[in-house]
Amino acid sequence: MRKALIVALCLESFVGLTAAESKVDVKWHCEKPTAEKTVEIGDVPGHIYSLAQGTCEASESKIGEKTGKYTEFQEGWKSSFNSRGRFIVTLDSGDKVFYTYDAKGDPVKKTVKENWTIVGDTRKHRGTSATGTCTGKLNDDGSSDWECSRTTAGAK
Repeated sequence: MRKALIVALCLESFVGLTAAESKVDVKWHCEKPTAEKTVEIGDVPGHIYSLAQGTCEASESKIGEKTGKYTEFQEGWKSSFNSRGRFIVTLDSGDKVFYTYDAKGDPVKKTVKENWTIVGDTRKHRGTSATGTCTGKLNDDGSSDWECSRTTAGAK
């Protein structure tokens, strides 16, 4: 569960700063977290809190997402976990896009569902907003793979 708990992340996550209403897909591969700390709560067996940080690489991006760095907090039980975090995406141009995300996962099935929102950016054309979803697969080596889609977009 320790690996599954941390990689609920990303989402990485994260697509979509193109024209409003269009669907843009991006795939992310996130390596095992580079930093993590997990503690047992002690109220029931398997109840934990965890803090993790790691990196992801984008593929099949239509808007130039290149890399991402996530930081997340997670609460886990034996059969489920919830996570909340921030994801900072670097575009091919060097600009950054900032996301928040909430995810729910199943460490037994090794699946995660995530909702994300753009909360800021450093791009020349600021003011883009978007929300979307990701689905993730947790891998045995601690890495994860994600497919993300934008569901809404528009100016802030």
